[in-house]
Amino acid sequence: MAKVIAEMLIDAATMELPDTKTLKLKWPEGYDVEFKTGQFITFYWPDTPTYKRAYSLSSCALDRGFYEVTVKREGKMGTRVVDWAKVGDKIGVLPPAGKFLPVLEPNRHLICIAGGSGVTPFRGFVREATRRKLDTKITILYSVRTTNDIIFQREFLDFAAENKNFTFLVTCTRLIPEDPWTGHRGRITADWVREQVHDLPNTVFYACGPNPLVEATEKLVLEELKVPKGQMKVEKWG
Repeated sequence: MAKVIAEMLIDAATMELPDTKTLKLKWPEGYDVEFKTGQFITFYWPDTPTYKRAYSLSSCALDRGFYEVTVKREGKMGTRVVDWAKVGDKIGVLPPAGKFLPVLEPNRHLICIAGGSGVTPFRGFVREATRRKLDTKITILYSVRTTNDIIFQREFLDFAAENKNFTFLVTCTRLIPEDPWTGHRGRITADWVREQVHDLPNTVFYACGPNPLVEATEKLVLEELKVPKGQMKVEKWG
């Protein structure tokens, strides 16, 4: 079956950080596609239809009438989105695809490991679990350079206040020693991940971000923590 391509208006364009922007893409009249939280969409600008780029949805499947994607200023597409995309612009959008899906089941623990803009699909995971008031436990371990690089910080803290099953943990890798940050510092380590695991057979690990970070995380989880491969899902790029 051919993929249905739709032209969508940018309904909102929100700067999350100086180099990161969230686009809210309004569904056109009559558009009604079923999809799952954690999937991605592929889009292009109408004036350059042969150049397409896929981005994870930062919204969830409960959000109807629009998609949200959160884009970092990287490459030609990312630079155009962050520097030029504005409300009222049109973008061609292919329907969602992908298998990076949250296992939102009772007694499950999702440990979501991300770096930089790799945290964007996890916003959808937590948004759905919180709205549905699920018992699924979700922990995000998020690596950034400094506190100025935390995407969705306020929103994740609000989710944590509302949802007792959600924990948001950040580690900063490039803070100066005198910085007042009291949280975790340095890279994500096996010991830090191990501290979050309380029932390994019911834990599912997710890793999202640039290739080097995801590959290092796979090695950490599968080799150092000896987690069965079937309990890990990855989404990587670059």
